[in-house]
Amino acid sequence: MLKPLAPALDLIGVTFAYGTRQALKEVSLRIEPGETVILLGPNGAGKTTLFSIVCGLFSPTAGFVGVAGLDLGRQRTEALAALGIVFQQQTLDLDLSVRQNLSYYCRLRGIPKAEAARRITTELERLKMAERIDERVRDLNGGHRRRVEIARAMLDRPRILLLDEPTVGLDIPTRRELIAYLHTRGVEDGTAVLWATHLIDEVAEADRVVVLHKGRIAASGTPQRLCEETGAAGLDQAFAKLTAQGPPPKEQPA
Repeated sequence: MLKPLAPALDLIGVTFAYGTRQALKEVSLRIEPGETVILLGPNGAGKTTLFSIVCGLFSPTAGFVGVAGLDLGRQRTEALAALGIVFQQQTLDLDLSVRQNLSYYCRLRGIPKAEAARRITTELERLKMAERIDERVRDLNGGHRRRVEIARAMLDRPRILLLDEPTVGLDIPTRRELIAYLHTRGVEDGTAVLWATHLIDEVAEADRVVVLHKGRIAASGTPQRLCEETGAAGLDQAFAKLTAQGPPPKEQPA
């Protein structure tokens, strides 16, 4: 049973290795309900590996993973049910309509038909996609497909939403709309968000930024705090100092 006051995500000493190569080294991270945490790091920092562990695709070499108060290692089915996930690679069935994709997901999750229809309508309206409900996914552009995936992730009322580079390949106006929308979820319904990215323009002032570098957490705090701790004029400079490399890009045109 989910614990209402438990952390949405609780990682303690999570370590993972690909053979002899350490990908994650004693990563500890707690995310509370309604909190948005940006996992910022360069390519190869370990972001995707960490997400794979939280999603249950990999088992950590060592450490504890808790989701909504449940031990992922021992209560796998119940813990995974508390997750909403948007992967970097699109996972919709292109030959089905938006309605069919979302209805199929609801059936897999055991959501009754009438309730599923209500939730589908609500989520698509939030994302300004309601009028496209009967269009084939194949006929949608990349930004609209991503909106459908976000709607799908929210249908089961997850305790935490995992976003793995969700705006990759989208044009700048679409990216900005989705960034603004995703930041409302914690405020509106208490959904925690763990958002992996390498783009600093996706970070809001109130977010907690976790900088992952070479498999370890290099720093954690609001953008202002990280700037103060590093003596940087902006988050891009703070990131560069923490990772000893150039700053990440601020915009990613299509």
